[in-house]
Amino acid sequence: MEQHIELDDKNVIVMKLLHYFITEKNYNPIILQGVENEIWLENLKEDYKVIRIVSGYIHNNEQFNFDIFKTKRIIKKIKAKTLTFNVNVLSIFLNLGDNVTTDINANPNILSINAHNEKELQKNDLLAEVFPDLKSKMVYSEKGVELFMKITSDINKHNREDAVKVEKVFKSKFPYITYLIIAMCVIFYIVPVVFGAYNDVIEAYCIHGPSVRAGQYYRLFTGIFLHGGPIHLLLNCYALYVIGRQIESFLGKFKFLIIYLFSGIMGALFSCIFGGATGSVGASGAIFGLMGALLYFGYHYRVYLGNVVKSQIIPLICVNLLFGFLQPGVDNAAHIGGLIGGTMITMALGIDNKSTTSEKVNGWIMTTIFTAFIIFLVFFFKTH
Repeated sequence: MEQHIELDDKNVIVMKLLHYFITEKNYNPIILQGVENEIWLENLKEDYKVIRIVSGYIHNNEQFNFDIFKTKRIIKKIKAKTLTFNVNVLSIFLNLGDNVTTDINANPNILSINAHNEKELQKNDLLAEVFPDLKSKMVYSEKGVELFMKITSDINKHNREDAVKVEKVFKSKFPYITYLIIAMCVIFYIVPVVFGAYNDVIEAYCIHGPSVRAGQYYRLFTGIFLHGGPIHLLLNCYALYVIGRQIESFLGKFKFLIIYLFSGIMGALFSCIFGGATGSVGASGAIFGLMGALLYFGYHYRVYLGNVVKSQIIPLICVNLLFGFLQPGVDNAAHIGGLIGGTMITMALGIDNKSTTSEKVNGWIMTTIFTAFIIFLVFFFKTH
């Protein structure tokens, strides 16, 4: 026995809007407790980062004003969770009563659209300006239950594909490069100590501004694998073990290696600028670069890592920088240079499934200009 499913006009509009925003614009549903007759969607890369589809009946101005108050309160929480300062909202009201006389667009950052049926929705100039392809994307040959099945199938397929992408990023991978770098740091410390050549190696291969400017450029590389003692080596290797494994797993081995080396060299260049004639060794500049990479990654995946970014990553960076300023003998210039370099090169390399081409191009431009400026300071400005 066949069963016919009848869908009212409001449900059809909601389904079509969901299909468009999820499958075409990559919005994701926001799960909210206690919110009824409305659907919240977010995409932090769009101009309107939050879309509200409100199907519940709003009878008068008091109900509408309360809706705006509730929306602002929820948006405040979303800002805090996602570390986003400006969240523009598009509210699509499908059942706004005639007794609502308040200017629905009187609130900054909240664009409200009133449409009682699909025809009004398609004719809305504000909506057409923000999403010009919406009208054409809401045309379907399917009707009734066939439309319901198509939209449900498309959304489920899109969600499965997104889940696979996220799982691939966060799936743990064996950190070969991290362990290789740790091994190199250990070997470059133990071998000179065993053969009684530790001081000679430090003197010949440490980061030393005057020597680098004299043409010994290899010091920018070798210095980031040398350490000033067993405690220094142990602390840096442990930090690399903790942070390096995450970055290598999240971004991949090639990007991790580029970030590590570039951050270390950038930290070494900063050390040449601000360190005077004092030599410097250690992987901490590169490790700070990995912290910058982790911060940039966490920002792009802040829907998943928002609390971690605020409670762990940012405090970790701040505490270590503060320790560097307070503790004598710490080359904090290398830390700052590594942090800046790691963040910039990560922007240039991009975050899988998140970074746009324009973001990566801007990252390469910023990285190139900044690197050229630092090199100028090291080799030209400091010689006068």
